[in-house]
Amino acid sequence: MYKATLILGDGIGPEVIKAATSVIEAAGVDIGWDEKMVGQAALTKYNNSLPDDAINSIEINRIALKGPTTTEIGKGFRSANISLRQRLNLYANVRPIKSIEGTKGKYDNIDMVIFRENTEDLYMGIEHMVGKDAAESIKIITREASERIASMAFSYAVKEKRKKVTCAHKANIMKLTDGLFLSSVRSVASKFPDIEYEEVIADSLFMKMVMKPENYDVLVLPNLYGDLLSEMSAGLVGGLGIVPGVNIGVEAAVFEPTHGTALDIAGQGIANPTAAILCGVMLLRHIGEKDAADRIYNSVRNVIRNGKYVTRDLGGCSNTLEMTKAIIDSL
Repeated sequence: MYKATLILGDGIGPEVIKAATSVIEAAGVDIGWDEKMVGQAALTKYNNSLPDDAINSIEINRIALKGPTTTEIGKGFRSANISLRQRLNLYANVRPIKSIEGTKGKYDNIDMVIFRENTEDLYMGIEHMVGKDAAESIKIITREASERIASMAFSYAVKEKRKKVTCAHKANIMKLTDGLFLSSVRSVASKFPDIEYEEVIADSLFMKMVMKPENYDVLVLPNLYGDLLSEMSAGLVGGLGIVPGVNIGVEAAVFEPTHGTALDIAGQGIANPTAAILCGVMLLRHIGEKDAADRIYNSVRNVIRNGKYVTRDLGGCSNTLEMTKAIIDSL
């Protein structure tokens, strides 16, 4: 039996994460889940959005499946997600963006992976008021973190037989911070002569990707641009409801869907479980259960392609449980 931490999250989190664990169980993989609270649920119960026992559980188990958690906008407690990544040094956010037949995606030939630096940049949250009418935020980029995310991206490209790595930046404007990120990635790229390497200014990349997303393979970006590009790219293949992700470091990996808590539909049983189930697929591949992962992945694609038992956002009328059951039956 494997051991893993389970964080249901807020909003639709419990619905989609339970769908994922039921599919993993149906695929025959025995995982002992250590359930912990993070986010609004933890704040309500423990007056702490990121309790130490959740951190300790992930440190012990080294893998976790996590639902989305609530972060208030412009007020309230700091994002539990950002705190979790920094506490566990989950320095890479990795999101595969791949077309699935049957979704509302406008493209059918996208297959790329985004590597987003996860621990610094403006997301460090170092900001303060300057008087009463101005606010200042400090952007921090380090060579160590930049080379680390670049090394992961290039190593992945080699392992998965990918052909090209694209680095996005704004070094034309932020010559020191983004300049350091760019020079760090260049240094790593020089060690991988068999991988094609290109550099694109971030705003230009967004435009080019909307026009010809099939031109991109592996991408590496600083934290903020990586966050923005990941969201936009999900829209190209049908939305956040079908895109999985992982926050990963040397000691731990936390798999979680890219979508939010969707409080407007929470508890109604109509949330799309695809992203959470595909996070389960990524988790299984991470622990070496490739056969089960492939079976689940193919089952998800079959159900979406068939279109009979899919949720409303995919053009169907099934609820979360019905779509999950269809995926299990397809196994």
